[in-house]
Amino acid sequence: MKEKIIKKATDMFLKLGFKSVTMDDIACEMCISKKTIYKYFSNKEKLIEEGTEVIHQKIHTLMDEVVARNYNAIEENFEMREMFKEMFQSFDHSPAYQLKKHYPEIYEKMIANEIEDCNYMFTQNVLKGIKQGLYRPETEVEIAARFYYTLIFSINENTQLESEAYKIEGKALEYHTRAIGTSEGIKELEKQLSIHLL
Repeated sequence: MKEKIIKKATDMFLKLGFKSVTMDDIACEMCISKKTIYKYFSNKEKLIEEGTEVIHQKIHTLMDEVVARNYNAIEENFEMREMFKEMFQSFDHSPAYQLKKHYPEIYEKMIANEIEDCNYMFTQNVLKGIKQGLYRPETEVEIAARFYYTLIFSINENTQLESEAYKIEGKALEYHTRAIGTSEGIKELEKQLSIHLL
């Protein structure tokens, strides 16, 4: 039952907003009493906290799946972007923006986890790109990875609309790739841009 509540609540939070969904709304949607929800969660913040952890795990699993498909480094970044688009496309408002605005402490905790994951993922991507001749060998790997995830997080937490965040993220990806790409890498970037039409 706890998992069902987390799943339903998380779906509702993402679609309708963390602030606007009440415990009553969740209970009503699930045809259960509010008392049942409070049996598992002492308050709404606890439910949001556990919900964001579930989202974090889901994102992590999906990122691992994309990496396992063995794309080249540039294609991998575009596929990651597509995966996030599919995951969040039905939402009008950026979940990160809302969480930061209404529940800053939960947001800070979630971001600390995300930064750790993204730092690892982007670092691996840069190393892979250098190995494949798509990124320049003299690229300062840690700095390139940090620049990129700082850009992505900044876009997400400061852009209210999900569709607008997605568009700006696409430009950040192009900017990142052009900054470290070899001539081969730029060719691959142009190919990906024509497929994905940013």
